[in-house]
Amino acid sequence: MFAMRLSRPHTPLEPVELPDPEPGPGQIRVKIGACGVCRTDLHVVDGDLTHPALPIIPGHEIVGRIDKLGDGVTDLKIGERVGIPWLGHTCGHCFFCTHEEENLCDHPIFTGYTRNGGYATMTVADARYAFPLGEKGEDVSLAPLLCAGLIGWRSLTKAGDGQRIGLYGFGAAAHIIAQVLRWQKREVYGFTRPGDTETQDFARSLGAVWAGGSDEVPPQLLDAAIIFAPVGSLVPAALKAVRKGGRVVCAGIHMSEIPAFSYDDLWEEREIVSVANLTRQDGLDFLKIAPEIGIKTQTTTYPLKQANQALDDLRHGRFEGAAVLVPG
Repeated sequence: MFAMRLSRPHTPLEPVELPDPEPGPGQIRVKIGACGVCRTDLHVVDGDLTHPALPIIPGHEIVGRIDKLGDGVTDLKIGERVGIPWLGHTCGHCFFCTHEEENLCDHPIFTGYTRNGGYATMTVADARYAFPLGEKGEDVSLAPLLCAGLIGWRSLTKAGDGQRIGLYGFGAAAHIIAQVLRWQKREVYGFTRPGDTETQDFARSLGAVWAGGSDEVPPQLLDAAIIFAPVGSLVPAALKAVRKGGRVVCAGIHMSEIPAFSYDDLWEEREIVSVANLTRQDGLDFLKIAPEIGIKTQTTTYPLKQANQALDDLRHGRFEGAAVLVPG
């Protein structure tokens, strides 16, 4: 198989030819059709996540077809299309796994971080952590749902059922969750880099009732805000934008330092919560309703060999929506 592999942080991914991986018991081998490029991949490459299993093949928004079944896999079949997310394995016996919080497992394996991922033509995954996707939709359009969509969905459930929801950082996740919010008949408020009028227009095109810079105050207080951008200074800004009893959800796996802020900004029962990974139930719930919502992902495709360019374009915000790698 062909892959783009990271040998050490702060260096470009290297093209490599490797033997096709063999699935172990309970695993499947997947021929990859598309793999989304996620900001978490950027955190791995840039060394923000400090313990990758180097050398590592990044990528965890994987769509492909099962090529081979490992021993004991009976509920999936060869040729079936599946999606492989960030959470690739949990221990099943720690406190969190036994209390329906497997996303907080003490001994997890993460796709594209501690196990090889989808910047390749082939990968191996645990069958229990592969979501059947059916035949509706193209591989490229489905790939961003496997992390941007799933983490966005979990963040939205953490945000609660308020009517006015602010989305800070209007990229891959926000452009999906904005569509969910509009389907739910809620109001979307989009926050972008200051002066980024193009992305603000993009937010409005997806139904945002207001869009502006992250340094601006929305026309009315929000019920909740979700921060997708990995920028710690957005936390106190979002606290100022939510009403009494409002909630600020930090959706990223990594964020720059949060600056000091006045207790007055947190007082009156405002809350700050974080989101870590996802459960399989999150995936089943979201992927079940996504076709009903009619989510349309805006994607920019890159050949697999151009993974470094895709990561750099993500780093500098050169596209709207999501980037997706395709073999060939």
